[in-house]
Amino acid sequence: MSTSFLIREVAAADLDGLLAVAEHLDTVNLPNDRAVLAELIERSHKSFSGALKVAEREFIFALIAREADGAERLIGTSMVHAQHGTRRAPHIFFDVLADERYSESLDRHFVHQILRIGYNYSGPSEIGGLILLPEFRRHALGLGRCLSYVRFLYIALHRSNFRDEVISELLPKLEPDGTSLLWESLGRHFTGMHYSEADHVSKTNKEFIRTLFPADPIYTCLLPKAVQELIGVVGPETRGVEKMLRRIGFDYAQRIDPFDGGPHFVARTDDVTLVRATTRAKLAAQSGIDEAWPLGIVCVERDSFPRFAATPTRYRLEGDEVVLPAPAAATLGVEKGAALGVLPLTGNT
Repeated sequence: MSTSFLIREVAAADLDGLLAVAEHLDTVNLPNDRAVLAELIERSHKSFSGALKVAEREFIFALIAREADGAERLIGTSMVHAQHGTRRAPHIFFDVLADERYSESLDRHFVHQILRIGYNYSGPSEIGGLILLPEFRRHALGLGRCLSYVRFLYIALHRSNFRDEVISELLPKLEPDGTSLLWESLGRHFTGMHYSEADHVSKTNKEFIRTLFPADPIYTCLLPKAVQELIGVVGPETRGVEKMLRRIGFDYAQRIDPFDGGPHFVARTDDVTLVRATTRAKLAAQSGIDEAWPLGIVCVERDSFPRFAATPTRYRLEGDEVVLPAPAAATLGVEKGAALGVLPLTGNT
């Protein structure tokens, strides 16, 4: 049975499927919480329709597997926050800095690592919520890559709605029970809360971080050696994401999450290779699939649901026109003359 893949804006009817995907990671961006997910779907709907202020927009992309008999299954997600950091809910982080000390009388020199709490009230844009069900992670089309890259396709097509900097907060190595050693050695002493409790509260309330965390720098040499070694290091499950981010223009920002120590990777939006590579074209014709054609992500936008839809496919670009295989055009529901967005995957992987 032939399966096609469509990446589109999430819908209210996707709630059960979204919950099934969220169970695999249960992050702040996409928690394993039915009520919260329903709210996120509604916010995404308002974001794609333009009903929210630009700074409040949060987009959820759903990867749908379609069988030949019409059956559909949500198998993955990714997200974009137009602005991560407002006056109501600032972007909070630890800057990872160096403090040099030298004693001339003792001829002793030290370079200490310090953490300093920081806040950003006006950005940047953030990518997150990338989850793909395990059984689809080694698909020939590179579905995880497509889910990740489609966000930059959307950003490129709506560049004015996003900030000049994009951030990705990667997960660090956590304990088998999900505990953060950094939090247990640091945050818990300033808040009196366990990691899971603080993580849950922070989803709707960040005030306690501003008021309870110390404003003065924290010297990491006072932390256990095992905790020091976790700072700014990605976990084993996110090393692939780190490599992908570096390939497309991101670098470690010398900043970490104040809860778990996960590293923040950042890039200038206009410098991301995927944003630069995105083009617009009109559908010239449909044809059979030519395996010599390059692979890319092609999308269409409409005034009604789904306002955004994309599919991984081979294509041929001819000036400002694009030729698509007939199955890809059918997946998108487009005909000759349709305005499309095109992101080449060849050369951007």
